[in-house]
Amino acid sequence: MKIIISANTAWNLLNFRSELISAMILEGHQVVAVAPYDKYVGELESLGCKFVSIDMDNGGKNALKDALLIWRYWQLLTREQPDIFLGFTIKPNIYGTLVANYLRIPVINNIAGLGAVFIKGGWVASLVQRLYRIALARSFKVFFQNPDDMNLFLEADLVKANVVELLPGSGIDLNQFTVTPMPASNKPFRFLLIARMLRDKGVVEFAQAAKLLRKDWPLVEFCLLGFVDVKNPAAISRSEINELVEQGIVSYLGHTENVCDEISNAHCVVLPSYREGTPRSLLEAAAMARPIVTTDAAGCRQVVDHNVNGYLCKVRDYVDLAKKMNQILLLSSDNFKEMGLRGREKMENEFSIQIVIDKYLKNLRTIVLPS
Repeated sequence: MKIIISANTAWNLLNFRSELISAMILEGHQVVAVAPYDKYVGELESLGCKFVSIDMDNGGKNALKDALLIWRYWQLLTREQPDIFLGFTIKPNIYGTLVANYLRIPVINNIAGLGAVFIKGGWVASLVQRLYRIALARSFKVFFQNPDDMNLFLEADLVKANVVELLPGSGIDLNQFTVTPMPASNKPFRFLLIARMLRDKGVVEFAQAAKLLRKDWPLVEFCLLGFVDVKNPAAISRSEINELVEQGIVSYLGHTENVCDEISNAHCVVLPSYREGTPRSLLEAAAMARPIVTTDAAGCRQVVDHNVNGYLCKVRDYVDLAKKMNQILLLSSDNFKEMGLRGREKMENEFSIQIVIDKYLKNLRTIVLPS
């Protein structure tokens, strides 16, 4: 079959869907990746798929620009004539799906987190919910990455119960992310937050917790890793990051294409996010046997069994976050290593990328194409 897979960036498709793309190609399907053009297109094409660029105002709320996006999807889908449309991220899931529905192209959606609009509420969230209800009405399958998001959609009657299914996030490649030794004993203890530099990711709370902990743990490192200056209403500016660095509260490591190295150099990965689909950074950390501190929030709590492979803290509460990070620092060496290994076991049992791939391939095999 000819399959279009669409997301809001080529980076997203490469970072989160490369294994799925490769598996579909191996199955004999022709895969067309659709997203705005960025520097990751070459790597994406090297997987063996075709890439088609589409202009998309990812964070915008301009009705005219969204109408143009619908027109672009119409042009693209009528030209490519795919057998199936796979949607990821909000705008492809809504506007790409609406066009695919009209053209009688079967759709599989993946709701990989609800984003800032659902966190903040208001008229925009209400509008997005109405659009989701219309778009998902004819979907063959709608995957969710955590039960909280799935139940929210079901309770709000945004999707039919007979088409929903849970995935273990985007899954984790256990051969790529393997158990690695802790940093050398002469290295300072390092907490690492891996995320886009957004307020919704809990970056501010992380910095506030670091400020508290430095009073008793002056040699501990608190590091940030991820994109800054992103086009997002919740973005933390580069100047704000620089100010935190200048005050000696955190270290900013920039962005890396090899996150394994940074996790290897850390002792514990922290993500005080307000809400997630299932955060890939936590799956990667757990697969590499690193204890985790994260919030008791949708998407995050699925990755951590409290007091087993990490700790859960309250959302938007930097004092409780600092308390849980302090508990990590007080663990004995044996208990600390054991906590990391329990995380690896959890990934092997519940979050393998193969689980995700198998569910997609199973559904692709059962789709009855329109005559």
